[in-house]
Order: sequence, then C-alpha cells, then structure tokens
Amino acid sequence: MQRWVHSQGWTTLHDAQERAIAPILAGDTDVVIAAATAAGKTEAAFLPICSVLAAELAPASEVNPWTAHDPWAEPTPVAASGVQVLYVSPLKALINDQYNRLEEICETADIAVHRWHGDVSGSAKQDVLRNPTGVLLITPESLEAMFVIRGTKVPALFAGLRYVVVDEMHSFLATARGAQLQSLLHRIELAIRRRCPRIGLSATIGDMNDAAAFLRPGDAGNVTQISSASDGRELRLQLRGYVAAPPAPNAGEEDDTPGEKVAIANHLF
Repeated sequence: MQRWVHSQGWTTLHDAQERAIAPILAGDTDVVIAAATAAGKTEAAFLPICSVLAAELAPASEVNPWTAHDPWAEPTPVAASGVQVLYVSPLKALINDQYNRLEEICETADIAVHRWHGDVSGSAKQDVLRNPTGVLLITPESLEAMFVIRGTKVPALFAGLRYVVVDEMHSFLATARGAQLQSLLHRIELAIRRRCPRIGLSATIGDMNDAAAFLRPGDAGNVTQISSASDGRELRLQLRGYVAAPPAPNAGEEDDTPGEKVAIANHLF
C-alpha cells in the first residue's frame, strides 16, 4: 500500500488519513471519520484496511520442510472464507463510482472488489456467492433482500468479515433508512456470532457523539472519532477590478449596458 501511495505522487497524507491509520490497523474499535468532500475519506479507510488484508495474504517466509512441522503443536486455525469488507452506500451511483476507485487501490494488494445492487447482473452475484471474498459494495435495500432471499447463506457469506464501512453516514442519521441499516448491521453480527469493527465515513457533521451513537448503539463511548476540517486543497484567489465606463458603441444596435458590466460578462464567459 505504501507503493500505491508513492505511485500516486503523494508526498503526504491528509490529516484524517494520517489519524485513521492506527485505530483501523488495530481492528479493535469502531471509527467515525468526518471530513470535507474530496478530503480522501475513502482512502483514509481503505489504505489501512487493504494493508491488513494484504498482510494476511502475504506468503509466509521460507521454512525448512523437515523441521517446520511440530506434531505436538496446537493446530493452526484455518482462516474463515467469505467477504472480508462490507461497504454499505446509500446510492447505486456512488457504488459504481467507488467500485472503479476501490478496484485501483485493491488491485495492488490482489483483493477482489464486487458490486451488489439492482443493476448488477445475476451472473456477477452468483460469482460472489460461489467465491465470497474481498470487498462487497452494496446498498441497504440489497442487503435486506439478501437476508430475505438468501438468509441461510449469510453466515457463510460473511464468515471472514473483518470490517464494515458505512459511506455517506450523515444521510442515514435520524432517518427510517438509518434505523434499517442499524438493524442490518446488528443481524450480520448475529449471523457471524462476533462483533466486527465498523467505520463510518461522513461529511463534516455538527455532533460527532450523535454519529458515534448511530454507528455503535449502546457503546458510543468506545468509538474513535476523527474530525477534520481540512480538505488538503490549496485555496487560490484572484482579485480583479473594473473601472466604470460608458456603454460600448454597437453599430446599428442600441445598448445601454455600462461598459464595466460588459467587461465583467466577457471575463466570466
């Protein structure tokens, strides 16, 4: 993932991206990331997530086949298969946009990315069911339909779940759709019989405590809050002045528009 960052020509990370690394890598806490639009919230979540998944996929160091096996050692548990990251978005269009963006990031770590909503073909969904892995991008409604239609497959589908990412979280706050999403996330944890770290991505919001309470009802105090007002972009200002002038003469036409307004209009055009 460091190589991916360097390949983008980045010389530094945004504030929210920097602060999100430690808690997401730890994987033992929920995280709310609130920052301005285009401040890199997606990368703030997925760079450390992909780093965790890439470390798990990395080949083990070379071992001596004659001495490596200890017959008296405790058996190593087999990692659970299944979708590793569940990304929930309020809009299909946003899923389509993020799909292309995440594919570029995840390709570096050899992590598969899948879409699941009403416009995705049945064959693509069957591929996910046959080989659930990587990142699954889905809407709350499609996730609800999955429980209704394929409820018995949900535990196996999400057996390997490591993170849940909720994008545009501010759009769910204090809404019926938000209550539905809370129910869905709770049901997933019931299905896999364990708690899974949740990461909420949001535009700048007034009360971060409300966002934390939404993300993890009943345990908001243990949600790591990352709020950044900086979007990392340089502010550029151009100041121009216009001198009052009489209307410009127009052959054969009567035009009483003051000359300075014509100059302003030409500049804007």
